[in-house]
Amino acid sequence: MAGNILIMATPPEVNERLARFSETYAKIAQEVGRVIVGHEEILDGVLICLLTGGHAILEGVPGIGKTLLVRTLARALDLEFRRIQFTPDLMPADITGTNVIVEMPDGRRDWEFRPGPIFGNLILADEINRATPKTQSALLEAMQERSVTVARTTHRLGEPFFVLATQNPLEMEGTYPLPEAQLDRFALKLLMAVPSRAEISEIVDRTTGAKVPEAWRVADSKAILEMRDLVRQVPVASHVRDYTSALVLATHPAAEGASPMAGKFVRYGASPRGAQAIILGGKVLALRDGRYNVAFEDVRRMAPAALRHRLILNFEGEAEGVRPDAVIRDVLAHVPEPEE
Repeated sequence: MAGNILIMATPPEVNERLARFSETYAKIAQEVGRVIVGHEEILDGVLICLLTGGHAILEGVPGIGKTLLVRTLARALDLEFRRIQFTPDLMPADITGTNVIVEMPDGRRDWEFRPGPIFGNLILADEINRATPKTQSALLEAMQERSVTVARTTHRLGEPFFVLATQNPLEMEGTYPLPEAQLDRFALKLLMAVPSRAEISEIVDRTTGAKVPEAWRVADSKAILEMRDLVRQVPVASHVRDYTSALVLATHPAAEGASPMAGKFVRYGASPRGAQAIILGGKVLALRDGRYNVAFEDVRRMAPAALRHRLILNFEGEAEGVRPDAVIRDVLAHVPEPEE
């Protein structure tokens, strides 16, 4: 298949890093799997964001393991985990931190910055749509700039820095939905399904016995940063890049080559950030599978998570209950793979 052919031989040092990447990724997934039952695709999405420097928004009903997933991942990677419970009365300073007056040893008083919970590595922003837009924007500034500014002083955040924001799709009363421009800053939107009968049985078995399973450390922040560096070096063939661009343009109703469903039900299509998320995610999938190039299959696998939160449906689409994933499936069926 086009997109799976290496044009040049991979250097030996890259082969070593590639093997190390694939091995470390498998160890992380295996260790998290000792605690989390199922949700393999969700874990892949979270790891993709972590390894590409992006952030994810996770939608799912309460009680299906969102918090446990992030906490377990932080434990397996020996990273600092922070959970922020978003509520309507949460203020920006509750997230970023604030300056307080402290008494110095010589008796003088001075200002001292007390960092908030945003100063961690893996941040769980639980039910982000329950906070006011002012508070939401404080978190999103940290996500974009990797820093927070308090009293005209900028404080840098540590690396790796990853935010997983959650939304409950059932309880929408009294919430403040994220504006489209802010949603666009999340690399992926992941949909966490209710576990199956067998998975629920396994969850009960693991969590009600004498010993609850815990994850052990299999990597650290240095390993994650090295893996990020390798992701950026993976080459992407021009025809794979063009295919990704065509997919994104096909979500725009007025664009040439728009898919039938996009032309009928979409008001605004995905932004170029969608293409960036697809390519970066495709690089991680390639490295995970032991390849040093991005294939068309990687692009297709990344498209739903990278595009679903970037599509704005029109009135007809909303009235008919059209889901963004249905539009994306139509786009994938409509856009052909280009020749090499």
